Amino acid sequence: NSLKTSVKTEKGQEVVKLSTLPKRAKRTYLAMDTDKEVIGYVIPVFRASHDTVRELMDAQKEEATEEGINYVAMRNLFVREAREALDVKFRRKMNPDNLTHPPEFTVKPRGQTVWEGKTVKLHCTVAGWPRPKVAWYKNNVLIDVKAHPEKYTVESNYNMHSLEIKNCDFFDTAQYYISALNVKGEASSVATVVVKREEPGPLDPKPHGFCHEHGVTFETTIIDKFEVAFGREGETLSLGCTVIVYPTVKKYQPEVVWYRNSVPLKPSKWVHTHWSGERATLTLIHLNKEDEGLYTLRVNTKSGFDTYSAYVFVQDADVEVEGVPVAPLDVRCHDVNKDYVVVTWKQPAVEGSSSIQGYYIDRCEVGCHHWALCNDVPVKYARFPVTGLVEGRSYIFRVRAVNKAGISRPSRVSEAVVAMDPSDRARLRAPWTGMIKFTEEDPTVGVVPGEPTDVVVTEATKSYVVLAWKPPVQRGHEGVMYYIEKCISGTDTWQRVNTSAPVKSPRFALFDLAEGKSYSFRVRCCNSAGVSEPSVSTGEITVGDKLDLPSVPSIPVATRNTATSVVVFWKACKDVKHLVGYYIECSVVGTDVWMPCNNKPVKQTRFVCHGLTTGANYVFRVKAVNPAGYSQSSPNSDALVVLPAISVPGKSTGVTLLEAVKDYMVLGWSPPANNGGADIRGYFLDYRTVKGNAVGKWHELNHKALTTTSYKAENLKENVFYEFQVRAMNMAGVSKASLPSASLECKEWTLTVPGVPVGLHVLEIRDTSVVVLWETPTFDGRTPVNGYYLDFKEASAGEECWKAAHEKVNKMKYMKVTGLKSGTSYVFRVRAQNLAGVGKPSELVGPVLAKTLPGTKEIYVDVDDDGVISMIFEFPEMKPGSEFVWSKNYQAIDASRLTIVSEQGKSRAIFNSPSLEDLGTFSCVVTNTDGISSSFTLTEEGLKRLLEISHDHKFPVIPFKTEMAMELLEKGRVRFWTQVEKCTSACQVEYVFNDLIISHGQKYTMNFDKNTGIIEMFMDSLEVTDEGTYTFNLVDGKAKGTTSLVLIGEEFMELQKKSQFERAEWVRKQGPHFVEYLDFVVTSECDVLLKCKVRNYLCRFKFCKEGATQMKIGKKDNELTFNIGKLSKKDAGVYEVFLKDDRGRDKSTFNLTDAANSSSEIKVISTEHGIILYSTVTYYNEDLRVAWLHKEAKIAASERVKAGVTGEQLWLKINEPTEKDKGRYTMDIFDGKGSVKRFVDLIGQDRARVIGGLPDVVAIQEGKSLNLTGNVWGDPVPEVSWTKNDKLLVSDERYKLKFEQGKFASITIAAVTTTDSGKYALLVKNKYGTEAGEFTVSVYNPDDEESKLVHSRCPTQPGAK
Repeated sequence: NSLKTSVKTEKGQEVVKLSTLPKRAKRTYLAMDTDKEVIGYVIPVFRASHDTVRELMDAQKEEATEEGINYVAMRNLFVREAREALDVKFRRKMNPDNLTHPPEFTVKPRGQTVWEGKTVKLHCTVAGWPRPKVAWYKNNVLIDVKAHPEKYTVESNYNMHSLEIKNCDFFDTAQYYISALNVKGEASSVATVVVKREEPGPLDPKPHGFCHEHGVTFETTIIDKFEVAFGREGETLSLGCTVIVYPTVKKYQPEVVWYRNSVPLKPSKWVHTHWSGERATLTLIHLNKEDEGLYTLRVNTKSGFDTYSAYVFVQDADVEVEGVPVAPLDVRCHDVNKDYVVVTWKQPAVEGSSSIQGYYIDRCEVGCHHWALCNDVPVKYARFPVTGLVEGRSYIFRVRAVNKAGISRPSRVSEAVVAMDPSDRARLRAPWTGMIKFTEEDPTVGVVPGEPTDVVVTEATKSYVVLAWKPPVQRGHEGVMYYIEKCISGTDTWQRVNTSAPVKSPRFALFDLAEGKSYSFRVRCCNSAGVSEPSVSTGEITVGDKLDLPSVPSIPVATRNTATSVVVFWKACKDVKHLVGYYIECSVVGTDVWMPCNNKPVKQTRFVCHGLTTGANYVFRVKAVNPAGYSQSSPNSDALVVLPAISVPGKSTGVTLLEAVKDYMVLGWSPPANNGGADIRGYFLDYRTVKGNAVGKWHELNHKALTTTSYKAENLKENVFYEFQVRAMNMAGVSKASLPSASLECKEWTLTVPGVPVGLHVLEIRDTSVVVLWETPTFDGRTPVNGYYLDFKEASAGEECWKAAHEKVNKMKYMKVTGLKSGTSYVFRVRAQNLAGVGKPSELVGPVLAKTLPGTKEIYVDVDDDGVISMIFEFPEMKPGSEFVWSKNYQAIDASRLTIVSEQGKSRAIFNSPSLEDLGTFSCVVTNTDGISSSFTLTEEGLKRLLEISHDHKFPVIPFKTEMAMELLEKGRVRFWTQVEKCTSACQVEYVFNDLIISHGQKYTMNFDKNTGIIEMFMDSLEVTDEGTYTFNLVDGKAKGTTSLVLIGEEFMELQKKSQFERAEWVRKQGPHFVEYLDFVVTSECDVLLKCKVRNYLCRFKFCKEGATQMKIGKKDNELTFNIGKLSKKDAGVYEVFLKDDRGRDKSTFNLTDAANSSSEIKVISTEHGIILYSTVTYYNEDLRVAWLHKEAKIAASERVKAGVTGEQLWLKINEPTEKDKGRYTMDIFDGKGSVKRFVDLIGQDRARVIGGLPDVVAIQEGKSLNLTGNVWGDPVPEVSWTKNDKLLVSDERYKLKFEQGKFASITIAAVTTTDSGKYALLVKNKYGTEAGEFTVSVYNPDDEESKLVHSRCPTQPGAK
């Protein structure tokens, strides 16, 4: 009794249409068993609501497609048959929906591999009724054929579908999906297309990678690369590279893609990517161990791609409780259904103080913050089925590990999943086809569903068993639910497991089964009509773990890689199932503390362990992981010291002839620049004969390795030409042969000059200097060698750019070259000299990069508490076999003079009895390195200073961390301060001014903080009587210390002015005052706006213009403004603002006069080309006429003298000035109404001068510190030097010489003695002149003065003379 309606087709025929609303009683949705007992509820699944069905069907009456017409016609056929049938059940069985079926691929698309530039076509055939609608995807992205008609063509004819891809290129390599959808379901298939590039042929007109679209070949370079990075959980880490794409094409940008372990990264809340057009940046927010892996930057252009990769390690965050495990990782959800999901995770690398007992799984609904525990008992298996979900709700999951010490922190949460039927999820993901199909909800209502099929056990562990089955074919649209039953082996009794309510998903997890027992399982379906017959039993299943732990990995093998990394290899575990990966651990030998090398398991059997300590001795072990747990750790690897891997040396260079006689030749060569990480053990020399263009075979000259870089090749034939090549050898093997030498004739030399020096090598490479060493020539010439000349040039410069490193002949076999440019490469050569002349230059040594090697330290001198003097050189990164080698003047040292003690990366050369015999250059070289070396030159003055320090160490002296200094404070207060390095609580300070002891009072305030060692003295202001010397005398038991500061002359006067100014400024700021003085801005309307900022403003103000009344001004917050408007000449004048109240007053002035009057005084600056005179105007216009005069005569423009205007600067340039250019210069500015003149006298005032600060005579007590500062003037900035008794002083520990700000030159002598008395001079020099500021220092001893005084008073005492 269903309701029938009629609908008209396109031809006007009226047909009968089945209604979606049957005429019968209201349906019940109760599920009942055979005894009519209510056992649950059945919720029918509708494709759409009744109202929606009616509206959509009415709207589509006039737009029925061919598919719709066929469908209606077929349904009408069944309606007619239904009318003839008398049985209602027969009509239901003949429902036309029984003939519909979901899409099915009868012919699937096949993957193809094509050459670049070709066309590929994918074909498939799809069956299904109603006819399915298809859509094509590329890597899960819908292909829009209309947007790219030149690229794609899609055809569909009689269930045959095709996708054509034209002109394939590299970026068309992808997985192509086809999705078919109708009202009964959805199906998909995938095919992979690989596009290969052909190798370019010799006749190809365009280069490989040529981009036809832009007509260029793009070249990609990646610089500023990120290194191996280490992060910690919870931190943020950024990786970046600079990408250069050449050539630059407007509006074209490359595609920048980031990968982790070869998987493309998509932006998310954890991953941020940025491409600025030049730099690619990847930012990892809140690091987790899931973020660990190999990160790759790939830059795709239309000519190809370039990549760069580096590993990122993520360390575990600190645990809250000692001994608990760290958090699990990589939580994922699988097999999601209506009320069921399987959660998996990976075990952490660190189990804690005891083995992990199991894991807790938590769930949380999306949008809530409440986490619910999914299991009451910890599960050891890293996979757990979660049941009891609510259909349609979204969930996230996390996992925590537990051991005896406690529970770990939770893992990173999983991706959110929705509890729903997988078929519904597939329909949600399917593309919109533009058609809506409806099915009847009624035909199977009231029919008991069939039994489930294919009931199997998918997972079985000690904790649970998971069943899976297929829904029955006959189930209708109202949906079915399931009951699960179990039977213990050996019985016939079936027990229902889920007695409380049926389950909705075709999956079910059974818990609380007895381990070791066998069970059988079966499933029943139910709906509102009743419960089905049971399915076929699964058969007996024994409860227990079906997955074994992994077997033990093999013994790992560790090999050297870099200074901080090691490569570890091992063999894969045998017969392991579901392998998750491997964890590698390392331990320093002797510690038994194991640290993880990776916090995310890796599946490959090779891993590079980074972040190790250079020089440390490590062992390694490996353990495997699968869902069942950890394997036992492998046996430990052999111990390995972390050092760079050793390789064979590079090629030797510069094989040259050093000497030739009738039957032998002496050959020399340069050692390889790269020794492969190990010392060169020797060389092998080969030769061959040359006759014209024909060359013979190579023969060995020596069978035993040579230890020198020269060799005498004997038993050669006279007047025969030979070629030679050299091979170097180290512990790793023999290098490749050097380039063959030039053809050399075995013919006796008759030269009178010496041969070429040999054995050139460099030491002590620094940013601006290098030491070159060599050996004497093997051929002296007519007379012995008496000296050498060293030449150098930049490596890239031509032969004409050779420079001599010195003028006079050098008799030593070494020389230090200074004045090099940092970061520049140089080559060096040496020429020998005898009485007959200078010989040919040696083979070049280099290129040598002038840059200090990383880790290089300088030799320093130490004097211990016992007064022992020693030189110390440190190099912590010592390799096995490396040692410190000391020399004096680059020759073996005399063991009687020095005692060498080396240990743990430090070598100490102790002077046995320091004397003048020890003067010279001491050097230390670390063997088996890239040239780590340093030197120290001990001079006579340096030795005296060291002996003084040695003496002082035998007698305690209070050391000062900072000598007495002075600084100006707020309110103009003056602070004198110093800081001692250490002192006891008994230390006392005596404050002295001009030999008078001063004490705490109204004028002076003292403070001594013995914890920090800071001594301070404050003065509120400086008076005229405060000029002189300030001294702090310290006494700490037997130790004494003195520091002084001299404030006299112009230095004192300048300080006094600054103090008064600071106090005046403080007073000014107590009342209303200007924060920003009066200035102007130009608004967007081209109005001139005067403005200023005030503070502490509680008063009246006055804003006026010179010669005018007070003007109306604006006020906003603390800013005062006055809008002049469009500027004209009538606005010229002086503008003033006055602030005044009871607390004080302040004034600001702005001079806005005409251009001529606004010009500044003429200033003079000196350049390398000459002198520039210039004046600046407030604003400049074209009406101004500027004339320059010299001695009242107008200056004519020439190549040497030029005048002009730049911006608002009027200038006169005088190139290469002479004495005639001195005199008065006049700048005459005429603006049409009047003129303004500015003058300057050019009398050489820019020459170097000492303009003050130095006294004529300084008398100072022995033991005190002397500090003098001279004021220097000159442009260019003068060169400054100090002399004592006409002997140049050098800054060292005794004399501290400073030149600051180009104006202040100071000399400090700590603890002066009578030997410091003498005539001193400050010499200043620039290209315009030289001047000396002379003064005399007199050091007196108070005891001697007192003795003289006693003798003068008592001349008649016995013994007096």
